[in-house]
Formats: sequence, structure tokens, C-alpha cells
Amino acid sequence: MTEPLRCWPTTDPLYVAYHDEEWGRPVRDERLLLERLCLEGFQSGLAWITILRKRESFRAAFAGFDPARVAAFGDADVQRLLADAGIVRHRGKIEATIANARATVALHDAGETLAALLWSFAPDVAGPAPPSLREMPASTPESTALARELKRRGFRFVGPTTAYALMQATGIVNDHVAGCVVRDAVEAQRAVVSR
Repeated sequence: MTEPLRCWPTTDPLYVAYHDEEWGRPVRDERLLLERLCLEGFQSGLAWITILRKRESFRAAFAGFDPARVAAFGDADVQRLLADAGIVRHRGKIEATIANARATVALHDAGETLAALLWSFAPDVAGPAPPSLREMPASTPESTALARELKRRGFRFVGPTTAYALMQATGIVNDHVAGCVVRDAVEAQRAVVSR
């Protein structure tokens, strides 16, 4: 029996579940968006499976990515996190996560949401399905503009490539390849959320 087509080859059950059930599915929840934003930053320079395997430890270490709780982290928390072998111990990425939580709280204080900000950069017209992973762009004009706006708002570790990976992961764009087993289901979910 032939395996169904997925965007990237894997037999790792964790990776298969992430691809089939999460990647590209539209996300509007503030906590989940902050988590995805920060984990995309932590992934920079690493394989995504490394982050997936540590995700529960990240959630425990960063208070479930509750923006208000993480925004209150101080120097003692940074030291605690640098000693936590369950996460990626990179001072810049840890400090960026705290800064990103503070920037999210600042959005809320201004009557805005992270969801509205991120989704405002969705392309007006959905592009065609990429034929393969090789044909997916690393960044787009929209992700470049999003990265610029996030930085202006105080977010860190959010360059155009990271911003595009976030857009892909949270369904702001649907980059499931042509013929992917979940592409149509993801597009149907996006159509409902985008209304």
C-alpha cells in the first residue's frame, strides 16, 4: 500500500501528526500564536523535529505561553531557562520570547490582538499549491512586511523567513503541496476562518 503524499517525507509519528493535524491549519488563539511565533524563532538554525520533541518542555518552561505570565519573567527566569535541558538554551531566543510576550501584552493594552496583526498580512489571493517542498519560497513580500511590522512593535527573532514559516504554520498561507493528503481540508478550514 502506498503512503499518502505529504509535504515532507517522514515516518516519525510526531512529525506525521504535526503535518496532518497542525501545520497550515488556521490559528487565531493568542496563546497558540505566541507559542508558534516563539518556537519558529527557537527553530532558527535547527531541525523542526528538534523543536517538536521539546515542545511540551517549552510549554512548561514558558508558562504555557500565556502572554501576561511570560511578560512578567525577569532575570531569574532567564537563568532558570538557561539551565533547563528540556528546551533550546539560547539566551537570545529566550530573551526574545520574553520580549515577544511583552509586545503581545502591549498590543492587548492598545486594544489590538496578535491574531488581527498577523492575519492582516495574509495575501489577498491564495497562490497555487507548490508542486514540492523545493518550490516553496523562504520568504515573500507579505512576510517581509510582517517581519518589519513585528519588529516595529517590539517583537524579536522575527525576520522574513521566520515570519513566513509562522504564516505557513498558522494557516495564514496554505503551502501544503499539490496532492498533499490534507491540502484540501486545510484550504476548507482557511475559507471558514477568513470570512
